[in-house]
Amino acid sequence: MSRDAHVRLAHAALHPDRKRSLLERYGSPGAVLAGIQRGRISVPPAARDAAAVPLSARYEMASRLGYRLLVNGDEAYPTGLGLLPDAPDVLFWKGTVPERLGVAVVGTRRCTTYGREVAVDFGAALAKAGAYVVSGLAYGIDEAAHRGTVAAGGTGVAVLGCGIDRWYPRTSADLGARVLELGGAIVSEYPPGIRPSGWRFPPRNRIISGLSAVVVVIEAAATGGALITARYALAQGREVFAVPGDVDRRSSEGTNRLIRDGAWPVFDAADLIESAGRVAEIGLGAPADPARDS
Repeated sequence: MSRDAHVRLAHAALHPDRKRSLLERYGSPGAVLAGIQRGRISVPPAARDAAAVPLSARYEMASRLGYRLLVNGDEAYPTGLGLLPDAPDVLFWKGTVPERLGVAVVGTRRCTTYGREVAVDFGAALAKAGAYVVSGLAYGIDEAAHRGTVAAGGTGVAVLGCGIDRWYPRTSADLGARVLELGGAIVSEYPPGIRPSGWRFPPRNRIISGLSAVVVVIEAAATGGALITARYALAQGREVFAVPGDVDRRSSEGTNRLIRDGAWPVFDAADLIESAGRVAEIGLGAPADPARDS
């Protein structure tokens, strides 16, 4: 019953913090569902209706759309993420579930040409070293990292801030499909049909860091999603790396502050591979030499 209740509650698509507080107050997902159905817990009508849909219809949809429902505690649920106190109760997962932690490569949507090139190089080098790359498939650094990974034939995991049946941005559809073709995965804690509302993106960053042993921030302003990911990583006991940048460039302000506050500086792809392999012990291959491989 508990597993089924977790799946039904996940389809309500509540904010993770709201759902966590409700579970703490009422004690179980079944009790939360009962409170929603009886009107004791106020949620949007769409959330109430979604939580009431029979489980058979949910599993039929999963089969039709080609994704799995992974409940924390299932054997297939990613162990490195599942052990964390803020792990999602349910993941909507399309593709392969990796057996080890990866390397997250994140950064601002408003990246420079330099930042985009570094992200492509990092994605490719990590792929060649045998790591899988975790990011958000968003504009800018995230997208560039995934492009580098797939160009090198590597494996990536893209974590969405919307339903697993939607691409955001829409231009990422072909790239996301390529991630899947190469044995990677598309992941969300939100059910199909959920639109990419702005408030859904900050919580998804804890999944990006939770699936990773190392988080690499390439470019970031003083505020934004990449720094949220870095904060989650630190809270989860992950290592944080950052690429230094011009002191007067807005897109480098966040990364330079991370380094000031103790993040590992990384200067190129070979440095990243060496440092990640040494610090996180995730079994990466020899340092890549982009000039030699090009």
